[in-house]
Order: sequence, then C-alpha cells, then structure tokens
Amino acid sequence: MSVRGATNVNDTITDLKSEERPAEFVEGLAKGLAVLESFDATHPEMTLSEVAHRLGLSPATARRSLITLQTLGYVGLKDKRFHLRPKVMTLSSAFYFSARIDEVIQPSLRELVSRFGDASSVATLDGDDVIYIAHYSVQRARRAAAVVGARYPACATSLGRVLLAGLSDEALDGYIANVRPQPLTSMTLTDTAKLREEVLAVRETGYSTTIDQLDYGITALAVPIRDLNGRTIAALNTSGYTGKVTPKSLVSERLPELREAASYIAHEISRYPVLQSIIRS
Repeated sequence: MSVRGATNVNDTITDLKSEERPAEFVEGLAKGLAVLESFDATHPEMTLSEVAHRLGLSPATARRSLITLQTLGYVGLKDKRFHLRPKVMTLSSAFYFSARIDEVIQPSLRELVSRFGDASSVATLDGDDVIYIAHYSVQRARRAAAVVGARYPACATSLGRVLLAGLSDEALDGYIANVRPQPLTSMTLTDTAKLREEVLAVRETGYSTTIDQLDYGITALAVPIRDLNGRTIAALNTSGYTGKVTPKSLVSERLPELREAASYIAHEISRYPVLQSIIRS
C-alpha cells in the first residue's frame, strides 16, 4: 500500500471541488479506502484509535471501516491491532493484469536492466506523488522500495520531475504554490523556487537526473513517455547506486537507450486502448 504519510481524510473529502465530488460520491467508500492506504512500512499494524488519529476520523467511523474490511478479508486483527491481509494484493494485481503491464511495459524494463544492470521503473503522476506502475531490478540493497504500487513525492524523484515538467504552466504553478517538500535526506531539494527552476530545466533538456533525493544511494535518470499528441503520460527511469554511477555517466551511457525504450513503450501503449485510458486518467 501507500508509503506516504496518511492525510486527514475528512479534510481531503471536504476540500474536493464540487465538480470533483458528484452527487453519487460515496463518502463511506472513500474513508474505507483511506483506511487501507493508512497502513505502510512504518505503520504495518495499528489499533483502532491509531487508525482514527492517523486519518482524522472519529473512532466510530474508523471502526465501521475496519470491521467491514475485516469481514471482507482485507484486514486482520490480532491482540487489538489491525493489519493488512494478503487479499489486499488482489486490488493491485487486478490493475496489473487488466492493464497488461507485464505484456506491454515489463519487457522493456527487463531489457534495460539486462543491458545496464541496476533497476528501471515506470510511474505516473497522482496529485503530488508518483505511483510506480511497473518495476524491474537486480538490486538487493535495502533502500526506498520501488515496488509496483509504491508512491513517493514527485519532487524528490527523477520520474516525478519529468512528470511535473509535462504539466501545463497553470498546473505547475498550482503545484509549486501548494507543495511542501519534506527533507527525506540531507540532499532533498526543499526550496520550491529552486524546484521550479529544476523542473523548467527538465522541460528544456527532456530528462531529469537526481542524486540521493528520495533516499541515500539512489542516483537516477528519467525521461518522459509521451502519447501520439506529445503529451507526457508517464515516465521511465534507470537508476543505480550513488558512487557507482553519476548523473553524467547515466546521461552519456544510458540516455539514448532510455529514450528509445520510452518511445517503444509509448508505441505499445497506443495499441492498447484500455491501458491508454488508465494511464491518461
């Protein structure tokens, strides 16, 4: 599930613009999904009161969601502490297989990794975060996980900066005005003015490089995946261990192949209307 900190779900629902919250909007379902997303690496199990506090819900509301999810098999309970159950994985696997990720995107990632080693991922933008929709790696070090479904602040990843560069001027202005970057490492760029400069530079070069922005030991290079109209719909990266690779070496040794792979993935996506719709939404 999510690796980001949970937010006050009541505030999130309240802040939805009227056009984003139709009459058929089911608030109970929204809160139930927020409960699922509240479990992460630092909160693998929680009491009812901890879930309620983490999401800004009343204990009664949190209890209703947890009991419903427990009855459906998505959440377990032991010693008054709730935890996710394996059935949760069926939600992400449904996306993975219906979008034909393994058939359309994964082969290109495997080819990049077979050529360069290290790791490669594809992600899309969701609000202020990137969500990994495909990943392949031969790396074994313990660091920020780039597993399918993981989400991280867009501003702290090469993938995210490429995706931000693909936004309209108005959307980028809105993002910069509201984002509050957190110092995930001593290298994380938290100055929004400098972040804007970095994103605009990415627009010019067509790629992004980062060093230890998200976690120590990660140096990455990313490029956009564009649809037939030139719109950035996803991003593709290659990453290695800081110290073993540098931004300069990634650009000189991997950029042409990375761009070629992004072009191929874009072509493949265009052949699958369902995947197109999923990524563009």
